[in-house]
Amino acid sequence: MSRNLTKLEMMMELEPVVEREVNRHLTTSKEWFPHEYVPWAEGRNFATMDGTDWDPSQSELSDVARAALVTNLLTEDNLPSYHRELAENTSLDGAWGTWVGRWTAEENRHSTAIRDYLLVTRSVDPIALENARLGFVSDGYSPSHMVLTRGGNATHLMDIGFLHTVSYVTFQELATRVSHRNTGRVCNDPIADRLLQRVSADENLHMIFYRNLLQAALDLTPDQAMSAVADILFVFEMPGAGMPDWRRNGVLMAKHGIYDVRQHIEEVVMPVLRKWNIFERNDFGEVGERKRDELAATLAKLHKDCAKFEEQRDRALAREAKRRETVGANL
Repeated sequence: MSRNLTKLEMMMELEPVVEREVNRHLTTSKEWFPHEYVPWAEGRNFATMDGTDWDPSQSELSDVARAALVTNLLTEDNLPSYHRELAENTSLDGAWGTWVGRWTAEENRHSTAIRDYLLVTRSVDPIALENARLGFVSDGYSPSHMVLTRGGNATHLMDIGFLHTVSYVTFQELATRVSHRNTGRVCNDPIADRLLQRVSADENLHMIFYRNLLQAALDLTPDQAMSAVADILFVFEMPGAGMPDWRRNGVLMAKHGIYDVRQHIEEVVMPVLRKWNIFERNDFGEVGERKRDELAATLAKLHKDCAKFEEQRDRALAREAKRRETVGANL
């Protein structure tokens, strides 16, 4: 029968797993330095230092690549919120504290490297970028008050606890990896592609840490862990939700294959669920079985949403291609 444990009991029993995973991470992660991924020779001063201020004509990125890079950067910028969320829902003592500190330090490299690349290459408006960062980081972000909407009915607030936090970051780290990797491919710049490959490799290692930890939690307290996984997937959203131009940029990224519903299902959700053996496990109690059934229904709905989105996307892309052909023929 599935046990129900307090947060303290879970954390005490899982600490050996955290210690093991920290050691595994430290031995498998590769050393890298943000400054080595930035084309410094392309940089020049701005007007306050007798140089030239930014102009849109200086950017060599497409609208899609620019939107994706800014979205990814602002997401990484909100690290203080993520650190707080993780620290408050786990611990800063022992192996837990070692991981929280290491994870935070590694994540901080991502925003450093991406911002340096964007500013040195003059790919985005630096003033607009800084204003967006100030606003987004000031607002913060927390999955602790995600609104849970079920079947179009009334909504209620879902309080996120320890297992919810671990479940969320498992999927979020993998989703961020996919977004970074695909952004690199659309930049049409080998330097940007190399940088985002490096960042996405970090995100993958972070995902493995959390995925293995949640695997141990499923074995320790199946119903509680299953509930957390289902609750998170019912309402999952990327941590960039709420940033300036979030909806516009999100649509643009989905439309051009950087992160869309199918990628969310096939490259993020299902690989993790298969790794946890969710739909083959036989150790769930009544609560776990119910949550698993609800999750299956949610996944079925996601597949329908995916098909609908792809039909709309294909029609929109066809219209854009036709407009380009018409413009070209009239030149």
